[in-house]
Amino acid sequence: MFQADQYRLIDFGEGRRLERFGALVLDRPCPAAESAARADPGAWAGADAHFERGPGQQGTWQCRGELPERWTITHGPLAFELKRTEFGHLGLFAEQAANWDWIAGQVAAAEPPRVLNLFAYTGAATLAAAAAGAQVVHVDAAGNIVAWARHNAELSGLADAPVRWITEDAMKFVKRERKRGAEYDAVILDPPSYGHGRRGEVWRLARDLPRLLATCGELTAGRRRFVLLSAHTPKFGPDKLRDVVLQSLGQTDPGRATAAELTLCDAAGRKLPSGAVVRWERSGDG
Repeated sequence: MFQADQYRLIDFGEGRRLERFGALVLDRPCPAAESAARADPGAWAGADAHFERGPGQQGTWQCRGELPERWTITHGPLAFELKRTEFGHLGLFAEQAANWDWIAGQVAAAEPPRVLNLFAYTGAATLAAAAAGAQVVHVDAAGNIVAWARHNAELSGLADAPVRWITEDAMKFVKRERKRGAEYDAVILDPPSYGHGRRGEVWRLARDLPRLLATCGELTAGRRRFVLLSAHTPKFGPDKLRDVVLQSLGQTDPGRATAAELTLCDAAGRKLPSGAVVRWERSGDG
């Protein structure tokens, strides 16, 4: 988890969440907090910036005073540059911190694996794996996001780590890797509910996740060490996500899958639902 001076969920409720990222306190929309009451209403007046979504997914930030356009926070040896985007995102999902720690532990447990990270965003999972010794192939459909991830690698002292940075649609990439006979020891995925590839490819998690996972199963067959899948899609809770993983990967490697909710805890100890995760890890001597 993050050190308190790097990240903290201060409060949530009434469809919003109040968070501290480094020195800045930000107030952003949060659908998961629609039905919750705020535990500390007075804390919200201290926000440095407030994001208001427009008719679509984009919106505007209202800032109190002059704020840095970009700033950096850390998680252990990893450093991440943040910025306020027009979608209300910052370039980091704090609920994933426990997953980065789990990835690092899996990588360090045996010979350095070859890891495929799909929908890899700004690279936190890539850097967690690389810092622990893995070779990583980092895939995201947006070139500007891949550039952001590479910058995070530089900030983290991992500019020369064995990472291949790929700007490509995830499904197209894994199909091509299968035809090439590529092999991986582990796969990390954090797919959106909906998305678009570089050339207009449409991704729908409910439709496309099983066949993507099945192809990932072929790429790791006989050598699979771990798979981590996280999602923030309604109706895809931990149990359903685990079922999809087990049905799609096949029985080529002995392993077990554990599923859980992703949550963040606020200052009052309340848990904010933040998606679901499934962690598959190898078992036995196979």
